[in-house]
Amino acid sequence: MNRRNRELLASPYFIWSVGFTVIPLIVILRYAFTNAGGAFTFENILAIGDSINRKAFLFSLEIALICTLLCILLAYPLVMVVRRLHISRRAFMLFFLILPMWMNFILRLLAWQMILSSNGILNFALQALGLKPLEVANTWTAVIIGVVYDYFPFMMLPIFNAIADIPEDVIEAAKDLGAGPLTVFTRIIFPLSIPGLKSGITIVFVPSMTSFVVADILGGGKLQLIGNIIEQEFTRSSNWNLGSGLSVALMVFVFISMAFTIKDDVVKEESELARVEGTEKPGRRKAA
Repeated sequence: MNRRNRELLASPYFIWSVGFTVIPLIVILRYAFTNAGGAFTFENILAIGDSINRKAFLFSLEIALICTLLCILLAYPLVMVVRRLHISRRAFMLFFLILPMWMNFILRLLAWQMILSSNGILNFALQALGLKPLEVANTWTAVIIGVVYDYFPFMMLPIFNAIADIPEDVIEAAKDLGAGPLTVFTRIIFPLSIPGLKSGITIVFVPSMTSFVVADILGGGKLQLIGNIIEQEFTRSSNWNLGSGLSVALMVFVFISMAFTIKDDVVKEESELARVEGTEKPGRRKAA
């Protein structure tokens, strides 16, 4: 395949990227750095430091951190169980976990709203068991449940793929040398699964921080994430300048967060390359 044919095959992706990523981003940047009169300003960006916006931003950061941590704690035990299953049962289990993602996102949240409401399925089951009903609907707990439920597969699948690639001989060798289950996990499985863990953190942390639909439905509109503030500036206040400024400020924070992960990967690759080159040079000298 010559270069011209490759360019033709890549043209749909290029058109899509320009039309739905580059151009919207340019429009957002234009609104973010201008006021209603079109004059250049940084006020829209710095508005992230206002009391209401800062409180919503910190609350969004808290939700994202807790969601990411809970997804990690839930993913590893499940992955270890799935890994031990026969390949046919393993495929069925993965299919079962992915199946809810085929349903509309809003419908899944509405289902959780019915489960967690005061007269919902959860309290009905608790009352049937003679227990006191819980007031979970429209609370911080309901938002956490919704966010973790929605993004858990995106944490579980990268970790599973990383652990599935670990050769079984390596684990069996560690067991033969006297390593217990905890040692095998902490010294072999967990370190080798870190690439999948990093991918899961990136996929889960960023969307869970910017999501606002979960807070609207399961939080009853009482809890304000930074995504809710941005959405209201665009839809209710029609203040595209401020909404764009807050979006850019959030985007900068996300880029900075991702930069640490990318930097760590680059440093690790450079050290690995240096180690490989260091082992090759003595061999070359000996051959010479």
